Amino acid sequence: MITLAGDIGGTSSRLGYFEVEADHVEPIVQEVYPSHRFRGVVEVARAFISTHGLQSDSACFSVAGPVRHDHAVTPNLGWVVDGAEARHALGLQRVHVINDLEANAHGIPTLSSSDFVVLNSGAPDASGNAAVISAGTGLGEAGLYWDGTRHRPFASEGGHTDFAPRNRLEVELFFYLLDRLGRVSCERVVSGPGLYNIYQFLRDTGRGTESESIAEQMQSESPPAVISRAALDGSCEICLQAMDIFVSLYGAEAGNVALKIMATGGVYIGGGIAPKIIQKLKGPLFMETFTAKGRLRTLLESMPVMVIMNDMTALQGAARYMVLENPRAGLSAS
Repeated sequence: MITLAGDIGGTSSRLGYFEVEADHVEPIVQEVYPSHRFRGVVEVARAFISTHGLQSDSACFSVAGPVRHDHAVTPNLGWVVDGAEARHALGLQRVHVINDLEANAHGIPTLSSSDFVVLNSGAPDASGNAAVISAGTGLGEAGLYWDGTRHRPFASEGGHTDFAPRNRLEVELFFYLLDRLGRVSCERVVSGPGLYNIYQFLRDTGRGTESESIAEQMQSESPPAVISRAALDGSCEICLQAMDIFVSLYGAEAGNVALKIMATGGVYIGGGIAPKIIQKLKGPLFMETFTAKGRLRTLLESMPVMVIMNDMTALQGAARYMVLENPRAGLSAS
């Protein structure tokens, strides 16, 4: 079957037509659009369809945010995404709206080994539940429940749970953000904007000095991108400090998710940031904080941890979801 799929993010919206049979997802054509240039999912879908119009009676859109009954309001984009409205506006028979991390989880079986970078091999007989955590414009988290036969993805809004500092520096970061925001969630420190929050904390509290060059670059570019680039090439000490704190917090929160879901089958690191900072994630800091869970360290060490390098995973997962929802397809997922 041919289906239209969309992965709607706070920064980019990816759309594609796919030929889907069981777990095999074959892309026909794909496009990436800047989300801010459109007023909603119908508008960006129409732009895609008008360019690549193929015959399809179904679509699935994954969105960053809580989804209930095919309806969502995206917290980092401000779009209202409604399946019934999109179905009518686009002239389709079926439209589903699912959480982007749920889509990411559905997309994992469509990937090959070359789409992953292994941070921790884990136990050779690792099995059971799995988890996905993805930092990008926001912080997404999802689980994959193992029912004894296959994984069944489910969404969560774990990225919006409370940030729990682990040391004095993080306590000071917490109070710095509390004064600014009124509440501090994990997403406020583990995301692109979170990296910038950490940088501003270091700058504003005198723990680092902002160079004129970095300040100028931030006037015309995304601050998180500027910080990441300068941290990775070693040209800015305060950027490197911010990145190290970010990686430490990312690892810690990934470990928290692993414990909550009892992810003995593996933890997948998705999102747009991880592939860009893969050399930092492959260093010791991420896994040190992932496993730093006191008496349960051994359990965390037994969990495989992998970075998803394929940025089309959620889009492919949205396409695969349409087959899962189609009883005529006879899908046996793994």
